[in-house]
Amino acid sequence: MSIDLVTKYNIPAPRYTSYPTVPYWDDNVSDESWIKHIKEAFKRYNEDGISIYIHLPYCESLCTYCACNTRITVNHNVEKPYLEALLKEWQLYLAQFEARPKIKEIHLGGGTPTFFSPHNLNHLISSILNTCDLHEQHDLSFEGHPSNTTTAHLQTLYDLGFRRVSFGVQDFDDKVQHTINRYQTFEEVSNVVNAARTIGYTSVNVDLVYGLPYQTVESVKETVKKIIELKPERIAFYSYAHVPWLKPGQRKYTEKDLPVDSEKRKLYDTGKNLFIEAAYMDIGMDHFSLPGDDLLNAYNNGTLHRNFMGYTTNNTKLLIGLGCSSISDTWTAFSQNIKTVEEYRQMVDAGKFPLQKGHILTEGDLNIRRHILNLMCKHQSDFSKSSSDQKILNENTPRLTELINDGLIIVNDQKVILTELGKLFIRNICLAFDERYWSKAKKDNMFSTTA
Repeated sequence: MSIDLVTKYNIPAPRYTSYPTVPYWDDNVSDESWIKHIKEAFKRYNEDGISIYIHLPYCESLCTYCACNTRITVNHNVEKPYLEALLKEWQLYLAQFEARPKIKEIHLGGGTPTFFSPHNLNHLISSILNTCDLHEQHDLSFEGHPSNTTTAHLQTLYDLGFRRVSFGVQDFDDKVQHTINRYQTFEEVSNVVNAARTIGYTSVNVDLVYGLPYQTVESVKETVKKIIELKPERIAFYSYAHVPWLKPGQRKYTEKDLPVDSEKRKLYDTGKNLFIEAAYMDIGMDHFSLPGDDLLNAYNNGTLHRNFMGYTTNNTKLLIGLGCSSISDTWTAFSQNIKTVEEYRQMVDAGKFPLQKGHILTEGDLNIRRHILNLMCKHQSDFSKSSSDQKILNENTPRLTELINDGLIIVNDQKVILTELGKLFIRNICLAFDERYWSKAKKDNMFSTTA
């Protein structure tokens, strides 16, 4: 691959877990409007199953690379009040539903979900499950820190129906771990992965990050080889997002300490080649799965979906986000909760939806959203279905021509198809169709770079 291409397309761009992306939301969601969209979506989609994302923001220490909404404390007395607030927020949603909800997906994210004790997690999940039915094809998953996920955590959540777990590893190199303040040994990771499998978990995911300070080709190679020894069903190999203007913790190091452009791309290529040699399949956008894994099956049969939780096998149209900073999606509207724990608790204690911002999607938004989802999940999209689709294609012809000339896409019979090379620049390709991005003046300091 040309180094010039990497440099050319290494620009700030969204990761497209939504369209429109959060910076371009119009903030036009009142409580009344949100309730209206929630009720309509529940009536339309409950039988197919809905998703719940629960944000558990607490961590005992700050990982300086992290761009998530977190609260750092070693005081575990914060657990119960926060969980009670989550359950109050869930009750606000239950009051809008006209039937018993059917849950297809629950994901616990953070922060560090395993900051919370097994007992408290049991209380949270049991309380929610007592109010709903599980879809016959349900998928319950959680994120765990290898250093504090105990056998009790694994067993408790397994007994509640969880079968998938994701462990954040990022890197094993001592210098990198010291710089990003994220410590776990290979032995710790191996032990917790083996414990999960012994209990009965059927899918283990490991998160790795490339582009971290002081990473080298050799250090990435060593980390990836160790992870491959464990044969996790899925591996997410994320590009480090350097956004110190949003996350001051990233100022512990400077841009001079980071691999960039072609140097960073070599790190990705090193990892990818090792994954492929070990029989992992490239799903796209930094995700790899072993044959037989549900995520790869969904990609192969065209049902892969992408939302605020990333890639998922569940194409649910209604996603309820619980907790501070969580994002909800009714398919026609988005909302994001207030980001601070204190304000979040105050609002739910007062019986109010803790909304901070949102967006009602226009017809144009919905059309572009559909095509961006197709490009992200199927690596192609058909623009011949309607005049509005053809208009989208025609209006973006100048940008598409450049992508064609660089060998990233093929346009054939009004179908846009990503080439193998194009899959490496998928964010740039989706960006070409991002009407909100191109119509707004401000683009700097909003997104991480693509390479």
